[in-house]
Amino acid sequence: MNKKEVAHIRKQFKLDNHLMQIYDILNVYIMKETNEIYHWERSPFGLVDREKQELYMGNFKKLLTGELDHKLFELKFTEETEDQKDPSRVLLHQAIQTGDPEEWQDLMLLLVEKMMADTTYERDTVITFVRGQYYRPTKARNDEAEETGNDEVFGHPFILCSVNSTEKQRKALLFDYVEKEFKYNVIVDPIIKLSTPEEGFFYPSVTDNYSDVNRVLYCTGKSNDPNERFISEVLNAERSVTALEERAIFEDIVKEVAGEQLDSATIAHVYEEIHHVIESHQDEEEPPKLDYTDVERVLTASGVENVTMEAVERAFETIVDDKNYELKAKSVIPKFTSKSIKIDTKVATITISPQDLRYIKQVSFQGKRCIMIEVDEDAVIEGFTLTTETLLEKAE
Repeated sequence: MNKKEVAHIRKQFKLDNHLMQIYDILNVYIMKETNEIYHWERSPFGLVDREKQELYMGNFKKLLTGELDHKLFELKFTEETEDQKDPSRVLLHQAIQTGDPEEWQDLMLLLVEKMMADTTYERDTVITFVRGQYYRPTKARNDEAEETGNDEVFGHPFILCSVNSTEKQRKALLFDYVEKEFKYNVIVDPIIKLSTPEEGFFYPSVTDNYSDVNRVLYCTGKSNDPNERFISEVLNAERSVTALEERAIFEDIVKEVAGEQLDSATIAHVYEEIHHVIESHQDEEEPPKLDYTDVERVLTASGVENVTMEAVERAFETIVDDKNYELKAKSVIPKFTSKSIKIDTKVATITISPQDLRYIKQVSFQGKRCIMIEVDEDAVIEGFTLTTETLLEKAE
C-alpha cells in the first residue's frame, strides 16, 4: 500500500460523496472500572443525525492521517495455527463478505472481546466499527466513459475500526441568559475524543489499486509507537518495523562499516546521496529501498574511507541478520523540509536541516570541544547583532 492509495481512501470520507457508501455503524462502550462492555448499539449510518455523521467522518479521516511506517502500518496476517481461536483474518474476511448486518455485528463483537482480553483501559473507551464500500476509477477508460467524461469505477468493500478514549467535562460556571443568573455546570456525561483516535485499522489493505485480503492497515495515534499487543493478539498480524527503528538500523550499519565518528561534511554527503535516490524515484509507485549494494555506493560516494561491498554485507548480517534486507530510503533520513536534525549537547540542542550539516564542525579550542557553525552573515539574538571575535587567532 502506498501513500497515493491511502490518500485516495482518506479523502472519500466526506458526506454526500458518491464514491463512498457507509452501510452500518457499531459503537461499543467499555467501562474502565470493570473492563466490560457497558453498552453497544448498531444502526444504519444513513439514519444517524447529520451532525454525528460529520463528527464520525472527521474521526475516520483523522485515523487514516499520517505517514506510512510512522503512524500507518501495512501488516501481513500471521499464519493460522490449530490452537488459534477465531483468527482475525477469518473473522474480517467473513465480515467483509456477509450482507447481514447482524452477522457483521456479531463478528465485530468477537473482535472487541479480543481487544478487552488481558487489557486494562485507563479511561472509558469507545470502539467504533463501520462497514461500507468505496469506489475507485479503473486505470483504463472505456468508450462509454470517454463519451460521458466519467471513469468506470469498481467497488471495494471495507471495514474500519477506530478506538477512542473519553474524558470528563471540565467544571465550569455558566451564565443563563433566560434566568439571568450564574449556574454551576453539572453535566457528567463523558466526551468521546473523536478528534484524537488512539488506534484502529482499515481492512482490507490495497495493493496496486486492488483489495488485498491478506493484509490490514493498522493505524496508531502516536508516531512510531504501534501497539504491539493490538497487532499480535487482536489483529493476529506480523509487526512492522517503524521508520524510527529503520533509521536506527541504518545508523548501526554505517557505524559497523565506518566507525563511530564521522565529520559533519561526510554525514551531509550521505544524506544528500540518499536524497538523490529518493528524488530519482519520486514518480514511481513503490518507495525506493536500499540494499547492501546501495549502501556501499552511498558511503563510497560520500567519501567514507575503506568501504567494501563485503564489509557492508557483513554489517547487514550483523545488525539485522539478513544480508538481503532492504531499507526504505525515506525512513533513514529526516525530511529535507520542515524536519531537522538535532545536535544534542549538555549546554543546548541545535536543530539544523540535513543539507546544512556541512557548515557544522566540532573543533578543539583552548583544550575544550566546541561546536563551530559557519555563517554568511551576522548572527542576531533578540534583535542584537553579535560581535565577531577572532578567537582562533588569539589562540595562536
